[in-house]
Amino acid sequence: MLFPGDGITKGDLFEYYDAVSDVLVPHLRDRPFTMKRWREGIRGPVFFQKQAPKGMPDWIPTREFRTFPREGGSRLVDFPLVNSRDALLWMVQMHCIDLNAWYSRVDAPGRPDFVLFDLDPPETRDGFRRAVEVALLVREAVRPLESFVKTSGAGGIHVLVPIARRSSFERTHAYCERVSKGLEAEHPGLVTTEWLKEKRRGVFVDYHQNGWGKTIASVYSVRPKPGAPVSTPLIWEELTPDLDYRQLGMHEALERVERHGDLFAPVLELKQALSRGGRPASQQA
Repeated sequence: MLFPGDGITKGDLFEYYDAVSDVLVPHLRDRPFTMKRWREGIRGPVFFQKQAPKGMPDWIPTREFRTFPREGGSRLVDFPLVNSRDALLWMVQMHCIDLNAWYSRVDAPGRPDFVLFDLDPPETRDGFRRAVEVALLVREAVRPLESFVKTSGAGGIHVLVPIARRSSFERTHAYCERVSKGLEAEHPGLVTTEWLKEKRRGVFVDYHQNGWGKTIASVYSVRPKPGAPVSTPLIWEELTPDLDYRQLGMHEALERVERHGDLFAPVLELKQALSRGGRPASQQA
């Protein structure tokens, strides 16, 4: 029983990921994967595991990369790669509720596939509505580049800008910082880049998420929150103030895939030049 308040078991999670694997696995393939394990369900403790565990089947490939822990120093880690349906389901068997992988792939680990704008709303009644407003501002600020939006499933919003794999993480970080701080200057009180939570006023745009070894919950990930909401890709026109991300669960995610296909497929396909987008907000048409 992983979600005691909702009666959702590991078997239910397994069946969902099995059903959504065709559209999900391409977003994980060849990306170093961090296992986030909830062995006692969402009410219990969680731990992160980067090193491929002992006993992992040899048909799940690994790749070695250097990591830089917060406590300092560095170490080499054999990361598992979730390149198949069976590998995905093995991770569910290991109590991975949401699926966390790098922005870059193993053949070019220093070259991300996208820039991430991670929007974290304030803990107020209208927090998500304000995040919707900021997501729409981000969309305009990065034009003429195309961007794609999904609920984080945990209360926030992710806006991804797919790019050609020519930019370093330093460059994508600088780009996201420039756009985010431009929006903060134009919309004080609505947009903030303040790192300290107690000093924030508005929706936090975390441009620091663009960095080597950073991960986000993949599209179609179930999140370890009551109701088991899913990080759901949206059509921009669906992103309205009355959207309730908590109503986008496993059943709805599968229905939407049946209706729309993979709305995030272009994130894997578009190769946009980063230099073309991200004018300061004051210069937007």
